[in-house]
Amino acid sequence: MPVYQYKARDRQGRLVEATIEAEDLRTAARLLRDRGLFVAEIKEPGRGLRAEVRIPALERGPGLKDLAIFSRQLATMLSAGLTLLQSLSILERQTENKKFREIIKKVRTDVEGGSALSEALSKHKLFSRLYVNLVRAGETSGGMDVILDRLATFLEKELELRGKIRSAMTYPTIVFVFAVGVAYFLLTGIVPQFAQILTDLGSELPLLTRFLIALSNLLRVATLPLLLLLVVLYFVYRSYYRTPQGRRVIDRIKLRMPVFGNLNRKTAIARFARTLALLLQSGVNILESLDITKGTAGNAIVEDLVETAKNKVQQGEPLNLTLAQNPLVFPPMVSSMVAIGEETGALDTLLSKIADFYEREVDEAVASLTAAIEPLMIIFLGVIVGMIVAGMFLPLFKIIGTLSVQ
Repeated sequence: MPVYQYKARDRQGRLVEATIEAEDLRTAARLLRDRGLFVAEIKEPGRGLRAEVRIPALERGPGLKDLAIFSRQLATMLSAGLTLLQSLSILERQTENKKFREIIKKVRTDVEGGSALSEALSKHKLFSRLYVNLVRAGETSGGMDVILDRLATFLEKELELRGKIRSAMTYPTIVFVFAVGVAYFLLTGIVPQFAQILTDLGSELPLLTRFLIALSNLLRVATLPLLLLLVVLYFVYRSYYRTPQGRRVIDRIKLRMPVFGNLNRKTAIARFARTLALLLQSGVNILESLDITKGTAGNAIVEDLVETAKNKVQQGEPLNLTLAQNPLVFPPMVSSMVAIGEETGALDTLLSKIADFYEREVDEAVASLTAAIEPLMIIFLGVIVGMIVAGMFLPLFKIIGTLSVQ
């Protein structure tokens, strides 16, 4: 029977190094867990390679999807009766993302050293203030698995929401880039040849043709400066958006944009309601919940409104009055439902219903936007190509007509 060397920690956290006989690696690990040991490493004597097989890790940093999977798996293992250290150890071994695995390892080490999970998570930027505060609420209430399950559901809904918005923008972006590429090719590759032919023929050129030839000449000599200008404008925009005033100006425009403004507003309401409901359901007080929700709004105008609401609630005013004063962001239905929730003591339930409603609204808005944009982008592409073709062929038709008359 094979003999395996192992490193493990007992219930008091002491490191144990010894050997164990077992039929295979899984049996050895199970026997050690039955003894109450927390397995750190198992390998066969005389072999430097660990018996565990790992899939090569990706070099990218962990994202929202990794965090959602981590939360769901940790909640499942805790609800199944595994200890926190055992659960973190299992997640550390099976996580494919190398950077995330290092984070989990550091969290597990801190927990082994006596730190609370929330304290260990707060040392890493991956875990937001919302995440850390909810975990702390779970530690206080003793319902960590329930809190993590809610967190996982929240993150999965956020992922789904982002995915829908991203999918709505993918098609028009691809068509727009394709249209620009086709237009650039025609203007720099085809138009100059036609321009030379028309110039040699000496015919009077229509206004559209002269415009296309001028644009073609400009692109041929100034493509690089124009690209540099676009890059500079992009960084100027980014720099301006990083300023408090710039962010407020741009975010206000995002809420008032035709078509997209409505989508941005519904997304902001859904995120606000879902986050606040989750915090209140987890036992976080209303003031701290509003403060945390403000940081997850994703829009400076919404953040300012939530900050104002927090201050008014702190002074004793109900939340619904502040929301009702800002119909641009929060429609009357939102403030009315919040008022009912405050009166009945079921604010978290009503906020969840608001989030469900506006998430469905986002779904419908994305579907309508996609259905409307597809033909519009095809028309846009057709108009671009049609203008270039018309600008080049109209003079030729005129010349051919003149020659036929002669």
